[in-house]
Amino acid sequence: MRKYLLLLLLFIPCIAFSASKTDSLFDELNRELANKKTYDQNKEQAIQKLKRSLRATSPNNLQAQFSISAKLYDQYKSFQYDSAYVYVTKMQDISRQLNDKSKYDYSRIKTGFILLSSGMFKETFDNLRGINVKSLDDSVKIEYYSLLTRAYYDLASYDNDKHYTVDYNALANKYIDSAIALSKPDSYDKIYFTGYKKLKNGQIAQSASDFITLLDHHRLTMHQQAIVASTLSNIYATTQNHQQRIDLLIRATIADIKTSTKETVALFWLAQLLYKDGDIANTYVYLQAALDDAEFYGARQRKIQIGTLLPIVASEKLNYIEGEKTRFLIYLGSTTALALLVIVVSIMLFKQLNKLKIKEKIIDDKNVQLEKINEKLVEGTKIKEEYIGYFFDVISGYILQLEKLKRGIDMKLTIKKYDDIQIIIDKINIKKDRDKLFYTFDHVFIKIFPNFITEFNALFNKEDQIWPKEDEVLTTDLRIFALIRMGISDTETIAKILEYSEKTIYVYKMRIKAKALIPGEQFDHSIMEIKAVDSK
Repeated sequence: MRKYLLLLLLFIPCIAFSASKTDSLFDELNRELANKKTYDQNKEQAIQKLKRSLRATSPNNLQAQFSISAKLYDQYKSFQYDSAYVYVTKMQDISRQLNDKSKYDYSRIKTGFILLSSGMFKETFDNLRGINVKSLDDSVKIEYYSLLTRAYYDLASYDNDKHYTVDYNALANKYIDSAIALSKPDSYDKIYFTGYKKLKNGQIAQSASDFITLLDHHRLTMHQQAIVASTLSNIYATTQNHQQRIDLLIRATIADIKTSTKETVALFWLAQLLYKDGDIANTYVYLQAALDDAEFYGARQRKIQIGTLLPIVASEKLNYIEGEKTRFLIYLGSTTALALLVIVVSIMLFKQLNKLKIKEKIIDDKNVQLEKINEKLVEGTKIKEEYIGYFFDVISGYILQLEKLKRGIDMKLTIKKYDDIQIIIDKINIKKDRDKLFYTFDHVFIKIFPNFITEFNALFNKEDQIWPKEDEVLTTDLRIFALIRMGISDTETIAKILEYSEKTIYVYKMRIKAKALIPGEQFDHSIMEIKAVDSK
């Protein structure tokens, strides 16, 4: 009774963790799970850097080869079994080439770690058999004894019978005592092994004190935090301190994710606890993540453990989803009737509003059409006024010239001066008259469309713009599109007016459109949108 009372007193500060803190930890865990690939990519980058270093190292430099292979093993040992096995085997091969027994035994201890992590007990013991412990450094001896400790404690838990378990626990106690004796005072190894032995031998309260000391008063690596938190969570299982146990497992899992540790039990244990709490959704997600880690690492025993629980959880999750669907359908059915009533009323109102909107839109569209028509009528009227007056003057002038020409020719015919008739005809300058026609047309057009040249050139890059010379009003290029703006879009008609071939007019148009900032059809539309001068 005193033992459990002491344990309870030790755990009182831990009970102060609130449910809100647990929710916050769950949020952090889910964020880190989402970032899992990023941590794994960082791990892979570190591994690739070491691999490049190994490739660059001379095959004759065996010491450097061994050192880099050991670093690669350390990267892989809790990350991926197969790759770790490749590099620890390379370490053994190099040790043989160096004829270095201590390095060879060191490599075998490393091999034993990944064999045990993969759940292969027999292979672990076979691999460790025959190692000369006396020749090893103290740090390697600690590693050797801790590995045997873990192997025998795990084997005792796996057998869990009254015949072999006792012997296995005794052997584990023997090896952990050796590890404790070799560890430095107040070191992580010393405190952890001491607390772990107490835990395995039923001294629950004392072991908890050791692990709490490690968490609260020692600077631990992320991986060490995960190990201590996971171990302490097992102790809390005996005190009914369920919430604190979950918090510790979440902390351990977060640390495992950040270090890309795939050979881990924290996430699996957390999923088991949540399953008991009835949190099926999170249990399924975490079990799936734990299975992914176990498969990635190659942990056979862990895959079997997870594979036993996962189908049960998946089935319950399916039942839960079906239940949620049923409840949703009931809720949906209960609200549908009311919603239908609201919808019917809303439809009636919408119909009335839509009718009004349609009528308003028709009126607005008609007004817009009328405004456009009015603009075109005003513009057309202005063009007609200007050009009717212009052409009346031109035609009157030509009639007077023809009348004068006729009288002159009649007189020459009367007096039979036929040679003078040719002289009169030669005096007629068609080119001068045509130039005068174009000149007058250009002035009248610019009077009606004063912004035509500026707006036309706005459709081109600066280097492609067309500006008349000082003695010009419109160039031939501009005159073609001026005629188009006047509504003369037929190429044949434009060709006749300008005294060019149809092909020439077509080439002019295509060449200019090709330089425009906008497509051809849009270019034509933009030309027609150039406004005439206000007729007011």
